[in-house]
Amino acid sequence: MLRRFYVRELRVDDTTCVISGSEARHISKVLRMRPGDRFILMDGKGARFRAVIEAVSSRDVSARIEMRMPDPSPSPVTIIVCQAVLKSRSMDYLVQKTSELGVERICLFFSERTVPRFDPERLSKKMRHWEEIAISAAKQCGRAVPVKIDMPGSFGALLKKYRGMDAMKVILWEEERSGSLKMFLRSSPRLPGTFVGIVGPEGGFSREEIRSATDAGFVSACLGERILRAETAAITLAAIVQYELGDFE
Repeated sequence: MLRRFYVRELRVDDTTCVISGSEARHISKVLRMRPGDRFILMDGKGARFRAVIEAVSSRDVSARIEMRMPDPSPSPVTIIVCQAVLKSRSMDYLVQKTSELGVERICLFFSERTVPRFDPERLSKKMRHWEEIAISAAKQCGRAVPVKIDMPGSFGALLKKYRGMDAMKVILWEEERSGSLKMFLRSSPRLPGTFVGIVGPEGGFSREEIRSATDAGFVSACLGERILRAETAAITLAAIVQYELGDFE
């Protein structure tokens, strides 16, 4: 299987490409690839190209683009995971695994019980860190476009953003006893389109937050009898939706 690398400034009509920075170091120092080796270039916008290395230096890698590869078939469902910001390692794991599961967007927010709070500088660093994880996960699983990660805002702003959206909308709540996510998906008359799922922080949602979400058109649902960690809940949600409505086979 050919290795995959991202070059954000790649133009579709390019016939050659110079790779620099961390990707070049990974090619030359870690993988020790040499002229004649082939790999896949991705521009992060959906285009993929097969390329062959022509030269390797201490600073960059020059390659020739041989062909544009066919675009992968999109999933029948667009999955948006709205996630309360979690502690560092949990967030890293969530971004990686939901990316592998084909989630299109992660919309972050701060809720009543969110533990991490960041000043603007630290939040900016965290966003760059999560975006790098998303790119790495996309390379690993072969998706053409990395998962998009939205800058976190308030829970109220999140509900306002998705209030009028024509989509299947669920908020996970461990205290819900009248319906599960599986029941909701299998009883919904809607055709697969867009699914928006809200997952809370380590301490869960307050009852007032659940009321606000249902007022905004979200259906409260659980994942069964077991109480899952927040990051596990988000990953499980994505896997179930992809299985029921998406491209899992």
